[in-house]
Amino acid sequence: MAEEKCERETTCETCNESSSCSQQEKEAHAQERLKSKLSHIKHRIMVMSGKGGVGKSTVSTNLAVSLSMDGFDVGLLDADIHGPNIPKMLGIESSQVEGSGQGMIPVEVFPNLKVISMAFFIGDRDNPVVWRGPLKHSAISQFIGEVEWGNLDFLVIDLPPGTGDEPLSVAHLIKNVDGSIIVTTPQDVALLDSRKSVNFSKMLSIPVIGIIENMSGLICPHCNKEIPLFKIGGGEKAAKDLKIPFLGRVPIDPEMVTDCDRGMPFVMSHPKSEAAKAFKQIADHCKDYVGFKEIEKQFEREKFPYHFKEKEANR
Repeated sequence: MAEEKCERETTCETCNESSSCSQQEKEAHAQERLKSKLSHIKHRIMVMSGKGGVGKSTVSTNLAVSLSMDGFDVGLLDADIHGPNIPKMLGIESSQVEGSGQGMIPVEVFPNLKVISMAFFIGDRDNPVVWRGPLKHSAISQFIGEVEWGNLDFLVIDLPPGTGDEPLSVAHLIKNVDGSIIVTTPQDVALLDSRKSVNFSKMLSIPVIGIIENMSGLICPHCNKEIPLFKIGGGEKAAKDLKIPFLGRVPIDPEMVTDCDRGMPFVMSHPKSEAAKAFKQIADHCKDYVGFKEIEKQFEREKFPYHFKEKEANR
C-alpha cells in the first residue's frame, strides 16, 4: 500500500485533470472522497482498550457478527496496523482484497458483513509492519476513503491498545464517531488503563457508549460454580465511578479460544452460552444507543431545521 501511494502522489484519482491539480487540490479531492464514503455509513463505533491482552479484537469480532446476524449491514475495520487479528478470527486470512474503478473491495464474510485489514496486504503472516505514524495514518485513511463499503448500518472499528496514532487518526478522519466502547478486564492494572481510554474519548468529544468487563469469571465445567480468575466486578465499578454505562460482563469460555483459532465466530458456534448472551446484550445496547441518537437527531431536525442543516454541513 505504501508503494502504491508513492506511485500515485503525482496523480489525482478524483478528477480527469490530474496533471493540472495542485497538491492542495488533490488533498481537497481526497477529503471529498472520504466524505462521500462516510455519507453511506450510518453509525461508526470505535472499540478501544487501555492495554493489550484484554480481548478487544474478540469483542469487536463478535459484536460485528452479532449485529450482522440481526440483519444489519456491517463493516469491520481492523485498524490494528501492527497486530491485525480480525481475519484469523473470522477464517478469512487467506482472502485477497480486489480492486475496482471505485476503490478496494472489502472481503465479504457474509452478504452483510465486510472486513478490511492490514493482514490482507502484508503477504506472509510473519511479516512485521514497521511503520511510523504518517504511514499508519495514510493506511487508515485509505481503509476509510478508498474502500467500497457500500451502504452500511454500522462500521465497527477495532483499534490497537492505547491512545496513540491509530485512535487519533480514526477520530481525525471520521470526526463524527457515534461512540467508543472500552474493553477491560477486572484487574486493577487493566482498569487503570481503561480509565485513560475513557478520558481520551472525552478529550476528543467522542461519546463513550460504555465499558465491557471481559474475562469476568469462569464457570467451572464440573460444579458450575463461578471462579473469579481475574477478579469480578472491576469494570462495573469503574463505569460507576466514571459515570458511564456498564455494557455487561463477558465470562471466560475455553471454547472461545478454540473458535478464534479455527476462525469461527463464537456467537454463531455457541449461541446459548453465557458469553454469547453477553455479546448479544452488548449488540442490543449499541442498537438502542444509536436508536436514541436517531430520535434525538430527528427531534433536532424537526425543531431546529436551519441549525441542523448548518451542523450537518460542517461535518
